Amino acid sequence: MSFEKLGLRAELLSAVTGQGYTAPTPIQTRAIPVILKGHDILGSAQTGTGKTAAFALPIVQMLSQHPPAKKKRQARALVLVPTRELAAQVGKAMQDYGRRLSLRATVIYGGININAQIMRLNRRVDIVVATPGRLIDHANRGTLDLSKTNILVLDEADRMLDMGFIDDILDVAAFLPDKRQTLLFSATYPDSIKRLADELLDNPQRIEAAPPNQAADGVSQVVYRVERLRKRELLSLLIKKENWHQVMVFTRTRYGADKLTGQLITDDITAAAIHSSKSQSIRTRTLADFKRGSVRILVATDVAARGLDINGLSRVVNFDMPNIPENYVHRIGRTGRAGEKGVAISLVCDQEQAWLVNIERLLNHKIPVKRLSEFQPKNDHDPDIIAAKRKLKEKTAKKQKQAIAKSSKHPRKPQKSGTKRKPKR
Repeated sequence: MSFEKLGLRAELLSAVTGQGYTAPTPIQTRAIPVILKGHDILGSAQTGTGKTAAFALPIVQMLSQHPPAKKKRQARALVLVPTRELAAQVGKAMQDYGRRLSLRATVIYGGININAQIMRLNRRVDIVVATPGRLIDHANRGTLDLSKTNILVLDEADRMLDMGFIDDILDVAAFLPDKRQTLLFSATYPDSIKRLADELLDNPQRIEAAPPNQAADGVSQVVYRVERLRKRELLSLLIKKENWHQVMVFTRTRYGADKLTGQLITDDITAAAIHSSKSQSIRTRTLADFKRGSVRILVATDVAARGLDINGLSRVVNFDMPNIPENYVHRIGRTGRAGEKGVAISLVCDQEQAWLVNIERLLNHKIPVKRLSEFQPKNDHDPDIIAAKRKLKEKTAKKQKQAIAKSSKHPRKPQKSGTKRKPKR
């Protein structure tokens, strides 16, 4: 399959060629023709599979074919995303594709001055890429009119639900016309996504470029078992011994990200942290430094697990294991993108073993364990042994319940008051 056979205009074919793409990815092959026909879509695609172009290209083409009657254009397409980084990334793609067909795209998100965004919206806009909170702020202020927005895209919808944006998404939908085309894309497919699709989509076409809740084929995964207090020591050793460069390391908390960054710098490893408490200017500068290579290790929380497209990112490290299995898929999706190879390394202590089991259950396979004798936990157990102990514990608890139930059916007869039990001889 080639891009020419997908029904795209010559201007967009030129744009695709200019970006070095020679053939469409599976999600692009399946989604673009369906979107061009005006259908709603419920799409499952792993991160790094070309999902942005899968909806950006057909949207730009459809808008160019039906220009608005008024000179002052209202937003006709809206892309809703969970994070500022993803908004910037999707907005750039929309601008690049739309520029060739005289369409304008703008990005709005929180953390920066709203007045500059209002000025851009007042000039002219065809496509808006936004995070939910700031978008609702503009809609309530009247600085953004969504009454003519006939295309809605929910990108990384599962992540938006994880971040608690369900009410915001429904509020945004209330600003849009009832009759519209809605495209929902998600890397994972929990029950909450199914309910959201039932609420917002009209007879959608289901498109799966790959099985949901699975890592990309090009990502090899490995687990190192280590005591919690020695994780930092093991990480520094691996970075130096194997000469790692441009590695993303995930922690569960913002405090943990800042603490680990300071420790790595102490170990003479250039590192920087990126998380929601950082200002947008600092996050943008940190990411640019990391891409340029002046920062060796980027320490991030799950907020950064979506929307960061870094070419050539060879490794991701789970310094802290995620307690939500789907977040593991999102994290390791930062590597092995666009058909490249990548490595996902997880540092797992005994306290995180249950989370690892849940992740393996989601992936439907066990992750290989690599052991270093000097870092072996004192109380280390194989997952199979842990599972066997859990089963034995459950069996014991079941017997105890049965014994209690049996004794309740045959209670001991109460002793008459004033009588004494005869002593046993």
